[in-house]
Amino acid sequence: MHGLIVASVVVTFLAFFAGSRWTIIPIAAFLGTMGVGWSRYQAEAAKALTLLTTVVTVSILTLIVAFLLYESIPAVRAMGADLVTQVRNPAMENPTLGQGLWGRNGVWSLTPMMLGTAITTVIATLIAAPIGIAGAVFVSEIAPRRVREVVKPGIELMAGIPSITYGFIGLTILNQYFYAEFGTPTIGSYFAAGLMIGVMALPTVVTVAEDALNAVPEEIKSGALAMGSTQWQTTKSVTIPAGLSGVSAGVLLGVGRAMGETMAATVMLTHTKGFPSPFFDVFSRYGETLTTVIAFEGGNASGVHMSALFAAGVVLFVMVMLLSVTSQYVEWRMYRKLGGDR
Repeated sequence: MHGLIVASVVVTFLAFFAGSRWTIIPIAAFLGTMGVGWSRYQAEAAKALTLLTTVVTVSILTLIVAFLLYESIPAVRAMGADLVTQVRNPAMENPTLGQGLWGRNGVWSLTPMMLGTAITTVIATLIAAPIGIAGAVFVSEIAPRRVREVVKPGIELMAGIPSITYGFIGLTILNQYFYAEFGTPTIGSYFAAGLMIGVMALPTVVTVAEDALNAVPEEIKSGALAMGSTQWQTTKSVTIPAGLSGVSAGVLLGVGRAMGETMAATVMLTHTKGFPSPFFDVFSRYGETLTTVIAFEGGNASGVHMSALFAAGVVLFVMVMLLSVTSQYVEWRMYRKLGGDR
């Protein structure tokens, strides 16, 4: 059974990539083998199916990463390390910092978009992390049962709202408000985009952090209360530290959502590339991130331009991967600090 499953899957992939019209035959063989195996050897069939899905998932992710790296090679050959480090255009006379770094005189530098991604991510994190953790503590430890039954589904419902809807709200309300009331140079800024992305990341932070706090054993909380601690003291000094690994994971997942957000930022930002002066000027006339430049220019790019967009995808992938590794490290440190399974 295992041999037939592996053979049918391999033949299916080969036939698919070859564009054969007979691909349906190995697919039918796979389904037939799984059907017979599930009816007669259910445990072995389940084992084979789970192993197969794991291998396919890892293989697909590996192919995606390999494709990104391969397509970014022309840009790396043309720019070298300047692709992610250059801050001035050497072909221009007395260029200002960040001027002409994208598509001018053969220069393709991702530094303005990397800075834009960092700015919007920091702003979104400053919004999502404290409010999200506070919301998780309220839902998990403070809110009455009836309030919790209403608030928690409402928070989870926010995650289902399309990002373009958030972006349209930010474009028509936030951008217009900051432009009219604060006189920003353009209708659109890093601050407004980061604020809206932070709101979008809230459901992720609240949901994951709340689940982590609920996973803290009730015996620990009851023991603290029995020692004379108040409800708030127990929450602050026992529940939150015990569930800190999960809370941290929720925050980092929210940060990853903010870093990879595309549509809302694409709608709200100005798509002008450069360095704000000073670099923390979140209301400057510049506005572009790694995700927005890919979405905004991918349809019309070719040659080195397209390769530079793939390189932007590689940089974004590395940044999100570092966040994931950091999340795992924080969880490991808290596991050791709290004694693991003891």
